Amino acid sequence: MKQVAILGSTGSIGVNTLDVIASDPDRFGVYAITANRNIDLLVQQIQIHKPKVVGLADKSYFADYQNKIKACAYQPEVLCGSDGLASIASSPTVDIVMAAIVGAAGLAPTLAAARAGKRILLANKEALVVAGDLFMKTIQAGSAELLPIDSEHNAIYQCLPDANQTSSARGNYHQLGVDELVLTASGGPFRNWPIADLKEVTPEQACAHPNWVMGRKISVDSATMMNKGLEVIEAHHLFGMSADKIQVVIHPQSIVHSMVRYSDGSVIAQMGNPDMRIPIAYGLAWPNRMPSGVKALDLQSMAQLDFSAVDAKRFPCLNLAYQAIANGGTSSVALNAANEIAVDAFLNHQISFSDIYHVNLDVLNNYIAQAMQSIEQLQEEDLIVRQSATQILRKYYR
Repeated sequence: MKQVAILGSTGSIGVNTLDVIASDPDRFGVYAITANRNIDLLVQQIQIHKPKVVGLADKSYFADYQNKIKACAYQPEVLCGSDGLASIASSPTVDIVMAAIVGAAGLAPTLAAARAGKRILLANKEALVVAGDLFMKTIQAGSAELLPIDSEHNAIYQCLPDANQTSSARGNYHQLGVDELVLTASGGPFRNWPIADLKEVTPEQACAHPNWVMGRKISVDSATMMNKGLEVIEAHHLFGMSADKIQVVIHPQSIVHSMVRYSDGSVIAQMGNPDMRIPIAYGLAWPNRMPSGVKALDLQSMAQLDFSAVDAKRFPCLNLAYQAIANGGTSSVALNAANEIAVDAFLNHQISFSDIYHVNLDVLNNYIAQAMQSIEQLQEEDLIVRQSATQILRKYYR
């Protein structure tokens, strides 16, 4: 039986992971689950899945946790803080780590899992967007297995050659006939809006995604297509492909999750209903397959599948990701931090929707990239950029 540690069990990825694991209890066990502030759900999960260890990312919630668990029949060992989560991720008992903690808080435990040589199911963008070079070097040094869980990158992984089952394939796909990686994007809620009207978009409109129910920040990123830009950066690091070999196309139906184009003219696509349990099940069972609990795709019911080029005038944020890759070093740290500041300002009605791009562009154009050296350095750069972006914001205040 494979023992799984779920970093971020109360988020959507964590909840779905527990659901998939529960469908095959003879094959997978829940060794540990961790959470930040959703203590009520965490306590419920503990009583259902009975993990050996529980992690609290924020020590300040320990008293609340103790108060709510004291009347429960099952009470596991508890570890707190970043060190506690790193200890869970690197435990000798753990075989698979689901890295689903949102934001920079997920970096340290995910790196601990890499150093310990675990199979890492990666659903944390920051590990690659912010620390791509360092993270991939740590994966290689620790002989860890890395399987992407984001639906687009998981789809690409499934479409790559059989040699993808070894880490030696990374960066050598062109020798295996791979010409291009193609990420699909829904286009969000504004793909057909007049461009002139985008400056008047409200936060409520930006968060109304046509295909997915997501958090406010990621919904805005989808509307600007910055999320797809960050995915381009992730794909660049994950697969060792140059930016000019990573394309993005609009696919409104979100049925084809991504594709790989080969030198012989073939294009291999991964299709399925839009449900994160599919990539989760793939990562858990790899290199085999297991039921995910997702309804089979009904091909006969699909009237059509549409694909179109990305309009750079409508979605200028996408090109910033390519600029960050070209600039190299810590440029992706700057872009990620600036975007978080800009999106937060938009959600608080301080700047317009269109100004998210202008803030990001100003920050990136004024940023001097550094060579990546350590997580501590990246954290310092992140803080510097956030301060700079906050200053730049003021000239765009509404």
